[in-house]
Amino acid sequence: MSVRPIRIFGDPVLRTEADPVTSFDAGLRALIDDLEDTVREPGRAGVAAPQIGVSLRAFSYNVDGVIGHLINPALTEFEGEQDDDEGCLSIPGLYFPTKRALSVTATGFDRNGEPLTIHGTGFLARALQHETDHLNGTLYIDTLTGDVRRQALRELRRVRPAPPAR
Repeated sequence: MSVRPIRIFGDPVLRTEADPVTSFDAGLRALIDDLEDTVREPGRAGVAAPQIGVSLRAFSYNVDGVIGHLINPALTEFEGEQDDDEGCLSIPGLYFPTKRALSVTATGFDRNGEPLTIHGTGFLARALQHETDHLNGTLYIDTLTGDVRRQALRELRRVRPAPPAR
């Protein structure tokens, strides 16, 4: 069990669809322990396995002091809308208004392979959607539109300039 370093924007693992978990073994339980240790760091609401360099469909969350995890998540029952600032550990320091469902139901499995359902509203719903996007190779900036998207892309170029041409 340990706090793992976060992969930063530009790392290919963040843009790759994660593989489904097929074996609920000691290795998976160690990964979940690491995800939960990593999300316990102050200021963190969620960490997906790709963010620590593991291309598996699993994430942890830390919302209102409740720490949990979900493996092979599927989201359903999207209701309402919220449009608040959102950020990402893999894109440090940048926050933009991001539309998400106000409530959502996430189904999947716990570390032992037992079915798990999480009904989230507000910030928990946002975290469930954000972390599931990571498992699909999507970053929150990909969901932005219009002027907000243009501003986000400008800021990304400013903080992370393109590599020089060869």
